[in-house]
Amino acid sequence: MIVRLGYVALSKTLDITSSHSLNYSTFLKSNNDYQKLTNIINLNLESLNQIIDYNIKNNIHFYRISSNLIPLATLKEINFNYTDNYRRLYQQIGTKIKNHNMRVDMHPDQFTVLNSTKKEVLENALEILKYHYNVLEALDVKEKILILHIGSNVFGKKASMIRFINNFNKLPEYLKKCIVVENDDKIFNIVDTLNICKKIDRPMVLDYHHYICNKDNIDINNYYTEIFSTWKITKPKIHFSSPKNNTKKDIRSHHEYINVDSFILFIEEIKHLNLDLDIMIEAKAKDEALFRLIRQLKYKTKYKFIDDTTFEV
Repeated sequence: MIVRLGYVALSKTLDITSSHSLNYSTFLKSNNDYQKLTNIINLNLESLNQIIDYNIKNNIHFYRISSNLIPLATLKEINFNYTDNYRRLYQQIGTKIKNHNMRVDMHPDQFTVLNSTKKEVLENALEILKYHYNVLEALDVKEKILILHIGSNVFGKKASMIRFINNFNKLPEYLKKCIVVENDDKIFNIVDTLNICKKIDRPMVLDYHHYICNKDNIDINNYYTEIFSTWKITKPKIHFSSPKNNTKKDIRSHHEYINVDSFILFIEEIKHLNLDLDIMIEAKAKDEALFRLIRQLKYKTKYKFIDDTTFEV
């Protein structure tokens, strides 16, 4: 089993973020200063370019692009072209991603509620999905992955799952092909999520930390094969994080780093499947957490490291 490790959005080592923001009220106060917006977009894309260079130099093959790359992109009140006007930078970044076979994806935020009962929320969710798709299209990413949670629990779990499926089926075909669904830490457990993924014929992202928070007396060992088999073309991806504390208050929050012993137990639990996987490290220390975990794995295990972030079990 070959495992590749990745991280999310910004590099702590470089102290660079591609998420510089501009809120709508500030934009209005500046008399709709599009030049200011242009400057921030250029800054974010240049920062992403540097992060991709850093990933390449450190053999990081798996990376999540920030959803905040383009400020104000989903607001209908603002009309600007956030792709064609920056084509050179998109192409430069996208070429590097393609040439180094880097797997990238995006995770729309909590406002992307596909099973909402409110028309305006659904319309907003559609705009958010289109925006993420447009960014990946501008980067010429062939396999576009947008990670969603099932969302709201209004009128109960069963009704909410039905709404998600119905609203998913109303999406344009090109967006349907991008969506993968992740289990959450409060409402929709791994079985709920797996059942939805089977019905819409889309992959499921297993978030192991969310499973721990939302077990519902489910033994995950009975479901690994089914979950991973939803990935029919690409190798499965997993999210892994450690709780800030094991108290009821903090168990859902992400720690700065990964508990290496918990990670090893997880790897040992699934290694019999002999399946290649990509694991996204969701820790507040970002790439620093990734490389700290790797140093600990080299000390505590006999896993064979193929390169800086890839190991064989």
